[in-house]
Amino acid sequence: MLGGKVLLPKKPYNPIIGEVFHCSWDIPITQPCNSQSETATSSNSQSETSSSPNNQSEDKAGYHRVVFTAEQVSHHPPVSAFYAECKEKNVCMNAHIWTKSKFMGMSIGVVNVGEGVVYDVTHGEEYSFTLPSAYARSILTVPWVELGGKINITCAKTGWQAGITFHTKPFYGGKLHHISGEVKHQPTNRVICKIQGEWNGSIEFTYCNGYRGNDTKVIDTAKLSKIRKKVRPINMQGDFESRKLWQNVTAALKSNDIERATEHKRFLEERQRTEERQREEHRIAWRTKLFRRKGEGWVNNNLLEASQ
Repeated sequence: MLGGKVLLPKKPYNPIIGEVFHCSWDIPITQPCNSQSETATSSNSQSETSSSPNNQSEDKAGYHRVVFTAEQVSHHPPVSAFYAECKEKNVCMNAHIWTKSKFMGMSIGVVNVGEGVVYDVTHGEEYSFTLPSAYARSILTVPWVELGGKINITCAKTGWQAGITFHTKPFYGGKLHHISGEVKHQPTNRVICKIQGEWNGSIEFTYCNGYRGNDTKVIDTAKLSKIRKKVRPINMQGDFESRKLWQNVTAALKSNDIERATEHKRFLEERQRTEERQREEHRIAWRTKLFRRKGEGWVNNNLLEASQ
């Protein structure tokens, strides 16, 4: 888990099988993408989340709703499935991920195994994407985190592909959080855009080969509007919703009581092991709530594209 803007590791919440999380964002339709929203006027407002009894906007007019849901669908391996949709834009995203860790001296590498798909329902297009790896550096001194590796975004229908490399920082010199890549049309091998910058800062898109007049666009991700997510209050959540499930651990961590946090964490994990043994003894298969198995991945039961 990363802590705010400083990218420092924190004590992890290991997902429990069957754990779910729901939230939403109300995005102002007329809000400029490069301006700060009123909810992002301080570092606290950027990281804190708001609560709404119904997880609904007070006034839906003038807003687009983005809904997110996630479920821990497997324990061995520990697979998380997640889904987001914006009905007003006719777009949704479905993905699954599990991790493999390895120690590398003063660093820990985490390989993100899995993939996601963005569905553009209006145009009938599906964009599949892979995920970068993460690295925790200087774990015995002042830890910091970076991303590394190459990801691919592809659309079989249109033939467009984007390859983006997350460059790890060299031991001497070099830039931190640097990325580079290009967008091309696979059937013709025509490159139409080159990308470079920092994934958590300024990213430059340079169009080429006559596309968009060979223009250059710059997006500063640090200046993008930040919208606070809406989450139902704990007293309205189910027992396996994340904030209710981990509320005792969270309370202990906020009071800096690591020992008590570890005790509550151990209780949840031991309960999970006991329930797993009981299912094995009675040969009862685990049943997921929100996602179903499809091939090597997991798909939400209510894909937006499937309902159109």
